[in-house]
Amino acid sequence: MPTVLVTGIAGGLARAVAALLLARGADVAGVDYRELSGPVPRGVRLHRAQYHKTAIDDVLRKETPETVLHLGRVGNLAERMDTRFDLNVLGSQRLFDLCLQHGVKNLVVLSTFHVYGAHPRNHTPIAEVDPLRAGPDFPQLADAIQLDQLAQLWAYKNPEVRTVVLRPTNVVGPSLGNTMTQLLRRGRVPRMLGFDPMTQFVHTEDLARAVIAAMDGGGRGAFNVAGPTALPWGLAIELAAARPLVVPSKLAALWVRTMTGFPAYLIEFLKYPCVITDRAFRQEFGWEPAISIRDTLASVRATPGAAP
Repeated sequence: MPTVLVTGIAGGLARAVAALLLARGADVAGVDYRELSGPVPRGVRLHRAQYHKTAIDDVLRKETPETVLHLGRVGNLAERMDTRFDLNVLGSQRLFDLCLQHGVKNLVVLSTFHVYGAHPRNHTPIAEVDPLRAGPDFPQLADAIQLDQLAQLWAYKNPEVRTVVLRPTNVVGPSLGNTMTQLLRRGRVPRMLGFDPMTQFVHTEDLARAVIAAMDGGGRGAFNVAGPTALPWGLAIELAAARPLVVPSKLAALWVRTMTGFPAYLIEFLKYPCVITDRAFRQEFGWEPAISIRDTLASVRATPGAAP
């Protein structure tokens, strides 16, 4: 059976995807630049390599995958900005070129809805044809935008590799340690005085199914993945079993600076709407979320591995 290579295998999403692939009998290899800190589904061949170094060449040469699921976008702000650029942009460029060199047929690239930016003038909902408004005010998003644009340009130049770029909304789940999941796990969660924007969330397991759908389908291009429904930020806090900490926006900015690894740009997403539509993805790939918004948000406090 053809091999599927999953990048970012140290992360919760990649492990969920690998588990789904193994359950249907796929041959799965995983690679990450990080050390593994938890269990990986049994049956995954593991490699450690930085995406912008020559070690990743050896991984592709050894595994010769038919499909590459590039889920290893580095969003951890504890990493230096130049390191994130090397891994996300230079590393992705190297990986894409290796896909072409080794005859990969399908490539799925994980981006993020943050590339659209949060603005008071955003219309609702935002579709894939709308501009990426996250701009120079937040350099922490620069590498994410460059990765997204790089993937689309590369796909245009190399149509022989069917490429799908996914822009999911806020991803949460019991196995994740990303910023949004950690924020909702806190006892008190900030809600800025005078602001209660509509927000969206998708469960890790639903996004894993979306990645598999993108791999199996025939579509190509950039697609949003929005989750079950939009809801006000205040209600999201409530469904996550947390309590709102209502603060003026200036104090919220100060609070952010006291939290290591909390991105300043996320404050804008707690003030202004960035509601996306995933109609195109649902129609093209026949996917829809299986986990309700209530259960999705409750999952941030669930034990990893427990039913959502």
